[in-house]
Amino acid sequence: MPVVRIFSKVAKQALLSTPGCGCQPLTVAVRNISFSPRQVTSDASFHSVSFSETDHPKVLITGGLGQLGVGLAKLLRKRYGKNNVILSDIRKPQNSIFHSGPFIYSDILDYKNLREIVVNNRITWLVHYSALLSAVGEANVALARSVNITGLHNILDIAAEHGLRLFVPSTIGAFGPTSPRNPTPDLCVQRPRTIYGVSKVHAELMGEYYHHRYGLDFRCLRYPGIISADSMPGGGTTDYAVQIFHDAIKTGKFECNLRPDTRLPMMYIDDCLRATLEVMEAPAETLSMRTYNINAMSFTPEELAQELQKQMPELEVTYEVDPVRQAIGKQGFDFLKEKLLINL
Repeated sequence: MPVVRIFSKVAKQALLSTPGCGCQPLTVAVRNISFSPRQVTSDASFHSVSFSETDHPKVLITGGLGQLGVGLAKLLRKRYGKNNVILSDIRKPQNSIFHSGPFIYSDILDYKNLREIVVNNRITWLVHYSALLSAVGEANVALARSVNITGLHNILDIAAEHGLRLFVPSTIGAFGPTSPRNPTPDLCVQRPRTIYGVSKVHAELMGEYYHHRYGLDFRCLRYPGIISADSMPGGGTTDYAVQIFHDAIKTGKFECNLRPDTRLPMMYIDDCLRATLEVMEAPAETLSMRTYNINAMSFTPEELAQELQKQMPELEVTYEVDPVRQAIGKQGFDFLKEKLLINL
């Protein structure tokens, strides 16, 4: 039975990040388990930027205070230098994040502000993490449409105008009930039924269009659910796989909003960030496509709970199914192959 191969690491991180907790780290037995306000002229010509080994990219990360931004910034700063990676968001960062490297206020719906940041900081790579996730998006479709689609248009126009290398993550939510499974290929019918999924298909197609039309160096990976301990869940359907660790340590109880047999693809955050770095550093000529699936493992809430209960027998898990999240979860796809794969 497939289970998460890095439970112990996530649990330990979650435990250590919990103030006042006297618990000991878990040792878990693991088995393999809109409209854009600008127009790009028809005769425009844009070219992606190439880098030598001594010329590090200058990176801007939008939505940087979400689940992935801080971790990616840490990884990139270690590789390219602290001052070459700028985190941005519309929220106030914690002191530790603010003092760890450059941070700037950036609203992706403010085209002028975003353009000034790119120009003033000589940005060459842009990682666009700003988005409303699946469950949150369904609760506020108008806002999701504005952030996920109009905001994307601003990003695309600025990236094309300034010759940036642009990474925009997509999601397994970009697939729909008619998509093929086991495994789902990179190119297939998608037809999602959530505003989040629809906006991500839009992002994939617009990015590829800008690549073919204007030469924009657009790169995209379809993320599965991401498991981490450093950040709290951000409104995605797979967030239960993060929340359960926090609740297990803080209260010893967890209420899951999906059915116990809902199988969804997952990936540990370190693998996700490594995949993102690899696809960003890949020479453009080695990319046969602009959007790829990545995969690691699949499991159900019940399987995850059973593994945790082996180490924390007192953990109480109940199920109160949220119809909206469950409907989204039904569209999840089991990629089956238990390895990280990027088909370059």
